[in-house]
Amino acid sequence: MNTELKNAIASTDKDAQYDASAKRLLGQKHILAHILVKTVPEFMGMNPKDIVPLIEGEPCISTVPVEPGLTNTVTENSGERLIGLNGENAEINEGLIRFDIIFYVRMPSKSGIKGELSQIIVNVEAQKSEPTEYDILNRAIFYVSRMISSQKGRDFENSNYNDIRRVYSIWVCMNMDKNSMSHIHLTKDDIIDTYHWKGNLDLLNIVMLGLTKELPEHDEMYELHRLLGALLSKELTINEKLTIIGDEYNIPVEENFRRDVNIMCNLSQGIREDGIAEGEARIILNMHKNGLTAEQIATYTGTSVDDVIAIIETDKKAVLV
Repeated sequence: MNTELKNAIASTDKDAQYDASAKRLLGQKHILAHILVKTVPEFMGMNPKDIVPLIEGEPCISTVPVEPGLTNTVTENSGERLIGLNGENAEINEGLIRFDIIFYVRMPSKSGIKGELSQIIVNVEAQKSEPTEYDILNRAIFYVSRMISSQKGRDFENSNYNDIRRVYSIWVCMNMDKNSMSHIHLTKDDIIDTYHWKGNLDLLNIVMLGLTKELPEHDEMYELHRLLGALLSKELTINEKLTIIGDEYNIPVEENFRRDVNIMCNLSQGIREDGIAEGEARIILNMHKNGLTAEQIATYTGTSVDDVIAIIETDKKAVLV
């Protein structure tokens, strides 16, 4: 195994650990409450602390498969058939695509909408950047469609389609050119005359939220962007993150929360260092392949001769493995 491959594997492992920590932080109820305040109309204007008790149970993080037939789990209890989200054992369906975070939340009683169902289902997805191999909105549409179709047998039976829960799929995309937020949902266009077709156009909801690397000022418009930007930043120190999260947003910084923030900061530093080290090693090896001596390479790169020789020798041994 060559040096670059070893470094890539090590970096990938750190990336995976970083992603897992980021999802655990996003899955904290206080963070989810802030997201709901800015994305779901019934929660807008509420104090996030009042939303936390409305989030039912513990959010499922990277455990519920997206694939048809695997989103739900069936158990037998006292002769009754019980169906719930398949979030009990992540290893059973190893390698499958999973929802980053998915949970039920009760609607606030003040909504006052006649016939309003008591719950909605919310999915939060974190993306390092906008993907290039596919259009992200297409994936979001697939996810929100699965959130609807998987309810049959779990949230509604047979043809009781009026019992379908409203769903939100919220995508947090980092490293974007601008801070943005879009709500994508169903609409009705009358082509010939008008007719009131009964049903809920608000069942399907996608929210795309773009974050830039630089934190915006703390104002009402970019309040959520600043919170999530600070939470997921690879540049801020742990104290800078905790100051913004704790002081500006009055979010309780409990021990497990502080631990995950610390892990993320350490991993992001390691990822940066791995990238720098890998780049420097690649330059040294290229110079060596082009006939430069260890002394010449050391002069040009500002690296010691011993370190240059060690990199060259390590690469030779790796090639032989």
